Amino acid sequence: MFQSIIGQQDLKTRLIHSVKSGQMAHAQIFCGSEGVGAYSLAFAYAKYVHCTNRGETDACGECPSCKKYNKLIHPDLHFVFPIYKVAKSKKEICDDYLPEWREFNLKSNYFSLAQWMGFIGSENAQGMIYSKESQEILRKLSLKTYEAEYKIMIVWLPEKMNAECANKLLKIIEEPPAKTLFLLVAEETENILPTILSRAQRINVRPIENSVMIELLCSNYGLTQQDAASVAHIATGSFLKAEETIQLSENQAQFFDYFTRYMRLAYTVANMKKADNPMLKFEALRDLKSVADEIAGIGREKQKQFLAYCQHFLRENFIRNLQVPSISYLNNTENGFAAKFSPYIHAGNVYGFMENFDEAEKQIEQNVNAKMIFFDLALKAIMLLKS
Repeated sequence: MFQSIIGQQDLKTRLIHSVKSGQMAHAQIFCGSEGVGAYSLAFAYAKYVHCTNRGETDACGECPSCKKYNKLIHPDLHFVFPIYKVAKSKKEICDDYLPEWREFNLKSNYFSLAQWMGFIGSENAQGMIYSKESQEILRKLSLKTYEAEYKIMIVWLPEKMNAECANKLLKIIEEPPAKTLFLLVAEETENILPTILSRAQRINVRPIENSVMIELLCSNYGLTQQDAASVAHIATGSFLKAEETIQLSENQAQFFDYFTRYMRLAYTVANMKKADNPMLKFEALRDLKSVADEIAGIGREKQKQFLAYCQHFLRENFIRNLQVPSISYLNNTENGFAAKFSPYIHAGNVYGFMENFDEAEKQIEQNVNAKMIFFDLALKAIMLLKS
């Protein structure tokens, strides 16, 4: 419900007014970075539209429609979201994952793609909305509503749509059947077809305000005002980042471990002299390759997350050298490592580091051999640390 969404009061008011006035665009795209509540707003909006006993500021939560929403079983509410195909168990479209989607959604209304893919055990697969999904969307929207005035289709992360799927939906997004609402929720709008963006009313979901985040952290997590302010600063308006900062998530802890081992070994090799024992250099390179192989085995989605984390961490190490705490976003664990590592990330190599890690992320997307990518990246890191 709207009341469970952190902040965003102006958008809540705007969305409620659109329902009351009957001025709802048939296709709307909620654009916001991970953890700011874009999906939650779209869901609460759909719930309010379908509610049969609407209040002034929220759905009632008690009518038959709301009770079905509470279990994600309303017959006129449809979901599209990234999945991975499992031919063996015949899981090829979103409906095949509906039981898992319901269970996952009911745990929390703030979540990430990484959490969802981990929940369904994606392993090496990358989350995608496949071309076959377009047929399902067209089929569902061709049917009459079961009990509500509107059919509502929530598409979470349309940027993950297969190009064929996206192109097949252009016409129905532009001219949907009567009493149909498309609610798209995007985090990376630059990866969505411009022709889809032009057909939808854009709703920008801003980062959660610091004052709202601080109040929440103090009341719900028992943080002091000072600690809550520090966490809110690092979180940059994302509730998920705030949660991760309070208790370093399993993924982030793993990424930090990989990064520190990776860079320590690269630094060791970079600082070896010609006169040093060749066997020591061989052993260091062997250990570096071992770490690279370990990262290559965590699955492509997690590899992309790791590379994004590395770029963030490298940027923060560079910024740390400026000695301006207000623009530094490292937690205590990361800051301890950065105290010694940051002097080696400077104007002469930071661009090279960022370009190499960004290029590696693109290569992962293209299914290039991961072992080759991460060892090659390690060798480039050695050269940059020498500069």
